[in-house]
Amino acid sequence: MKTSTIFAVATTAVIAFGATAVLAQSDAIKEREHLMKENGKHAKALVQMVKGEKPYDAKAVQAAFTQFHETAEKLPGLFPPNSKTGEDTRAAPKIWENKKDFDEKAAAFKKAVADNRAKAEGSLDGLKVSLNAVGKTCSNCHDDYRLKKK
Repeated sequence: MKTSTIFAVATTAVIAFGATAVLAQSDAIKEREHLMKENGKHAKALVQMVKGEKPYDAKAVQAAFTQFHETAEKLPGLFPPNSKTGEDTRAAPKIWENKKDFDEKAAAFKKAVADNRAKAEGSLDGLKVSLNAVGKTCSNCHDDYRLKKK
């Protein structure tokens, strides 16, 4: 193979790898932003039920807890080191400085969702207790690891 051909192949490989890394960073940020927006949408509906602004809807509660479960499953893996910046992320740098604590808080969220799901899906009173428990785990993480809106 000629030197120029080898150089062209190597250059193409480096560019492709770099583009893949940027896409992976962007994908992780976009995926966690999507999950958080969906969580917020569902949490809003649950809060409206708790406040009496909407009637209790077991199917909506089930959908919310399904969304929360999906987030809990995916969240720990959506903070690779190359996703610290970009896409207007609100992830605080402290996540990567104290990843063990972050992962523990994500695990607490997952546990709260699992422990409270049946209660929430059973009645409005159960939802009130469950939403409070799950919401505390959200706040515990957001207080430490989410940047304020710009």
